[in-house]
Amino acid sequence: MPLHHLTLSLQFARGASAHRALLARHKVARWIRHALELDGEITVRIVGEEEGRELNRSYRHKDYATNVLTFDYQQEPAVMADLVLCASVVEREAREQNKTLEEHYAHLLVHGTLHAQGWDHETGEADARAMEARETTILAGLGFADPYAAG
Repeated sequence: MPLHHLTLSLQFARGASAHRALLARHKVARWIRHALELDGEITVRIVGEEEGRELNRSYRHKDYATNVLTFDYQQEPAVMADLVLCASVVEREAREQNKTLEEHYAHLLVHGTLHAQGWDHETGEADARAMEARETTILAGLGFADPYAAG
């Protein structure tokens, strides 16, 4: 299946640039393009704990920094979204799950890209299973292990 066109803006907030070397533009674009079902315009912003917490509090009314937030603006004719990842949360989760930081970022970028296209794991068990299966398939195609397998 041919990959879709992606216009990518990759941003690193002050205090979150330690992961810049790991998140080379071509890698991030590759991971997202494999999850796109249409062309896309996506901004990826890597943030610190404070910004991540503030965004999660403002938009989801949850007072903690989470791993990835997806702001989807349009799904057709092209996907338009912002994906905000909190560097410290991603790093902590990767350690806890015995994954490399690269594996976890790839998974979360695929996960966020699927959310931007209407996939949702919080609407029921069947939807969660379907989304997890889709993520696992995409990540396998990128050479990554099943993110849901016990590590």
